[in-house]
Amino acid sequence: MNAARPQQEGEKNMDLQLAGKTVLVLASSRGLGKASAAAFAKEGADIMITGRTEESLKEAEKELLSLSAPGRVGYYVCDITKKAEIKALVEYTVEAFGPVDVLVNNAGGPPAVTFDDFDDDDWQKAFDLNLMSFVRATRAVLPSMKESGGGRIVNITSSSMKQTLDNLILSNTFRAGLMGLAKSLSQELAPHGILINSLGPGKIATDRVTELDGRKAEQNNKSAEDVQRESEAAIPLGRYGQPEEFAAQVVFYGSFANTYVTGQTLLVDGGLIKAL
Repeated sequence: MNAARPQQEGEKNMDLQLAGKTVLVLASSRGLGKASAAAFAKEGADIMITGRTEESLKEAEKELLSLSAPGRVGYYVCDITKKAEIKALVEYTVEAFGPVDVLVNNAGGPPAVTFDDFDDDDWQKAFDLNLMSFVRATRAVLPSMKESGGGRIVNITSSSMKQTLDNLILSNTFRAGLMGLAKSLSQELAPHGILINSLGPGKIATDRVTELDGRKAEQNNKSAEDVQRESEAAIPLGRYGQPEEFAAQVVFYGSFANTYVTGQTLLVDGGLIKAL
């Protein structure tokens, strides 16, 4: 039984106070990043999306511009593992739309193998991608956020912040670091009106989850469909989440309707993770 009540004619959605705000979303040509950018666009914000491939960014930009209530949309080709490119990205965003009001830190997941499969170069790549990209982007936007009197930062991480995941040692290591980063920054940034929170997706129906399910199926001589059914059986809500469901949480915690939640870690996982 679906207990949700449909919105009635004349009812208004909550005003998230995002119209005309500048929102920068990292790694947003597809997956959770693109879904998050779309959610902000629907609120009338000006969106800057990023990725490594111009073709995919052009397609994402086209999709965002087709939404019913978008603000302006732009894209910037950027390798977020490079310090200079992140700096240039923020400068481009400010020039195009004005100071960044909302930063959504996001990055692709590291490889899913075991400890013995990685050398120092692999660890360094994951460090730059999954930790330092967040640090550098945050550092780049903070001066203008402080000057304007506030801002919002949302870190898209992983459920591995709360409970380690099999064969994802790089994610388990660096996502935990991001949780510590957000908690520490929440103390430093609160006097400036800047709120920062971390959102960890569980099994959300994205290409990344499909890839991980396929790898697990291959390793265990099962079909991907069987792996998904087993995974869904372990989720109290009984299904994978949709990117739009996750994005709805990102857009709230990244909005100016959120006035009193900072330094927190929220799992969007259908109840999968049992850790406190």
